[in-house]
Amino acid sequence: MSNHQHTLIIDGTSGISGDMTVAALLDLGASEEHLREQLATLPVDGFTIAVTRVSKHGINACDFDVQLAEELENHDHDMAWLYGNEAAAEHTHEHEHHHHDHGEHEHEHCHEHDHEGHGHGHEGHHHAHHHHHRSLADVTAIIDGSQLSDGAKRRALAIFTALAAAEAKAHGKTPETVMFHEVGAVDSIVDVCSVAICLDALGIEDIVVESLSEGHGTIRCAHGLMPIPVPAVVNLCQAGNIALTPAPVASELVTPTGAAIVAALRTSEHLPARYRIEAVGYGAGKRPYEGCSGTLRCLLVHADA
Repeated sequence: MSNHQHTLIIDGTSGISGDMTVAALLDLGASEEHLREQLATLPVDGFTIAVTRVSKHGINACDFDVQLAEELENHDHDMAWLYGNEAAAEHTHEHEHHHHDHGEHEHEHCHEHDHEGHGHGHEGHHHAHHHHHRSLADVTAIIDGSQLSDGAKRRALAIFTALAAAEAKAHGKTPETVMFHEVGAVDSIVDVCSVAICLDALGIEDIVVESLSEGHGTIRCAHGLMPIPVPAVVNLCQAGNIALTPAPVASELVTPTGAAIVAALRTSEHLPARYRIEAVGYGAGKRPYEGCSGTLRCLLVHADA
């Protein structure tokens, strides 16, 4: 390991999402004030971040949530699109809940389903969502146009590049041509940049992730029911050689953004032979799962040489 002083161990037993990772790093000691200052330099508007404390299964954790301005929210449109106009009203509450699922608006997988269906690729819906569809080049321009440190920019770009490759493979596109809501959505850009900013601020060099727990079953997306893990997550785990541990949960525990963080940034899948814990952080997931803590634990450790 290059820097034994600054090794981060990410415990993937409850899965992983972008917002859970940001929350765990803030809980670990990354400065919220510094994060806010850095995010303010992104050439993107229409979002605010909320950092709060919550209790998940008795564990006191940090919760990180990206809140979008009204014009960027289009839940009702999505509901009508997914369920038909007559069903939109009754499903809105349920969809909202789903939304904040893992925080990450997840489902890019489902690509093309907005927000948690995170993708919305649909040809017929481009007119309504074109502002949400960004290419990897568009996201790269946003990151390059910010005042993030070189290290943070490099990590954020690495995560988006991994995500673009996984989405492209799932859709039969190339990383340059794939257009996706998940990677292009403001909340996803904020989650990824926040992870990069916090890792840089904490001086973390090595990132150890042994495996990721994932649920089973299906998830509703724009394209119908998708199996869990969704295609983008499968592709990221294959590309990043990430070991999966099946969990007895009929839901998605690993989001595309979470898997992309691991695939792009992990430096080892093996824990140090001995290590001393310097700090611990818990990041809250948004979903209420049975039998799983619903928090992402990160340890900042000093590996004994």
